[in-house]
Amino acid sequence: MELSHDELLKLYRWMVLDRRYEEKQREWVSGGILQTGFYHYSVGQEATNVGPLFCLRPDDLLMPTHRGYGKMWMKGIPLKLITAGMMCKKTGFGKGRSGVTHTGDLRYGFLARPGILGAAIPLAVGAALGLKMQKRDLIVMCFFGDGVASLGDTHEGMNLAAAFKLPIVFVCENNFYAVSTPSSKAMAIQDISQRAAGYGFPGATVDGNDILAVVEASREAVKRAREGKGPSLIECQTYRWYGHSSGDPEGYRNAKEVEAWKKRCPLKRFEKKLEEMGLITQEMTRRMIAEADLEIEESFAHAKSCPDPDVEDMSLGVYTQ
Repeated sequence: MELSHDELLKLYRWMVLDRRYEEKQREWVSGGILQTGFYHYSVGQEATNVGPLFCLRPDDLLMPTHRGYGKMWMKGIPLKLITAGMMCKKTGFGKGRSGVTHTGDLRYGFLARPGILGAAIPLAVGAALGLKMQKRDLIVMCFFGDGVASLGDTHEGMNLAAAFKLPIVFVCENNFYAVSTPSSKAMAIQDISQRAAGYGFPGATVDGNDILAVVEASREAVKRAREGKGPSLIECQTYRWYGHSSGDPEGYRNAKEVEAWKKRCPLKRFEKKLEEMGLITQEMTRRMIAEADLEIEESFAHAKSCPDPDVEDMSLGVYTQ
């Protein structure tokens, strides 16, 4: 797979921003700045957040999960809008409703994820069916976790997508825990991607902490979908460093397992590769981190200045005007 030096550095910058934003979000929650609902961190999953979306066009559609805010700015949503939405501000993404968890905006090709996780897959498949019926040169990318992989919604959605050869790419973020249930206790197969064969489309399992492996698999799947050859399933095996959500006591996994996965940090692995290629220095890394931190702080200052929603705003979007 050939990527230019600029593309490689762009991937690294996005991964840095993803990591710094998620860590800052944890500070905001622990400091009482964010008090609305649970927040689902994706620290450790940066390659899986960034890699697949790197292969999309701006006008393609995305069905996200509850985890990974990097997917939002990868689709072109300004960070200031995301942070304002996270703080439930009137002018933020989602206009003050449920943070940014269950909201979408078709201006950015961002489909609204429902509160029921597995239900997102039939909705994404429906969007792909719509694109095919309209004969539009667009695809849908649908993310989900290992827990959703075993739900009936997933089976029905993937079966329909295969039968109609719909332009959709399924990306499973397998971090090996559905909340507290290890995937080894929820399924008899080793790789979730094996299930794709039962539907009649390709499936691939990749190291979800290797950004280049994720990009390579995603490019192939996106190309197949855009050429009218139907769906693909990419399983990215990765690991979340923290609990399922901000309220997770995390008593179901041991410290040795977590530390072993931290040694496979996707950011450090990619950074080392770029250093070996002579594309990055420690000084460049420090500068990129500082730039990411500045962008995050500016988004926070902007969010604090935004107005809170009014009571009258509760019915907006419920009925057509």
